[in-house]
Amino acid sequence: MSVPLPAIAFLGIGLMGKPMATRLLHAGYRLTAWNRTRAKAEALAPFGASVADTPSEAVAQADLVITMLEAGPAVAQVIDAALSALRPGTLVIDMSSTRQSEAQEMHARLAARRVAFVDAPVSGGVMGAEAGTLAIMAGGSPADFVRAEPILRVMGRAILVGPAGCGQVAKLCNQLIVGGTLSIVAEALLLAQAGGADPAAVRAAIRGGFAESRILDVHGQRMLERNFLPGGQVKSQTKDLENVLIAASAAGVHLPVAELVTDIYRSIADAVPNADQSAALLALERLNPGKRLGKDADKLP
Repeated sequence: MSVPLPAIAFLGIGLMGKPMATRLLHAGYRLTAWNRTRAKAEALAPFGASVADTPSEAVAQADLVITMLEAGPAVAQVIDAALSALRPGTLVIDMSSTRQSEAQEMHARLAARRVAFVDAPVSGGVMGAEAGTLAIMAGGSPADFVRAEPILRVMGRAILVGPAGCGQVAKLCNQLIVGGTLSIVAEALLLAQAGGADPAAVRAAIRGGFAESRILDVHGQRMLERNFLPGGQVKSQTKDLENVLIAASAAGVHLPVAELVTDIYRSIADAVPNADQSAALLALERLNPGKRLGKDADKLP
């Protein structure tokens, strides 16, 4: 006799949450969706989702709760609204990107009510969410991870990296590498053009060598096309890099490259907050008046 799949409440049906929840529905999970803007949750109804009016209504019958929200304060606010309806034994998986301290505080708060917690932030953007190929960095107890892993597997590849809060540390390491690589790819392409080479040909020439990366592949092409319609967003990358610096300070380490990359993203955070993170190119061009990659018009949200 087969064991029924757990009932899931998915809180936060945004740019990433929608494709993630859709994959769970296609995998046969019973899912109740909630979003602050109800219409976004209702978009999942044709795939079989129930739609709740409030977080507490969404979690009332859930075995497992997934949150995918903008930042730690939003997670805390939504869990506050749901707290009285969470049943002992429920597992909460926060897949948002927050500070380590916020994840640890959430873990302690939920544990006091006998609710389990795993922080499991993701990397891979909207394309990874749609394809089910997200990198998922999980923090929590081994037992809670074993319980969460079959659900996480539907959305990508999950690895337990340590106790609660360590998923967020791993995500910050990821975002530091992403932000730094985006910035250096932008510098390389702008240097290629300024030096008289064909930047598209330079990108093609260096692919396959040690400079090859997913970012050179995907975001290098985005920069050449000046396509800054989001996947990941400048505002999210900026927030994550600022959290890198907070985590570094707490750990007692100095990260000079992280400081430089954070300043690059801060310089465009107000002007193009919703642009793709490959808009690091725009920050570089601001520092180099008269220098511009390619002739295409910018594609911006």
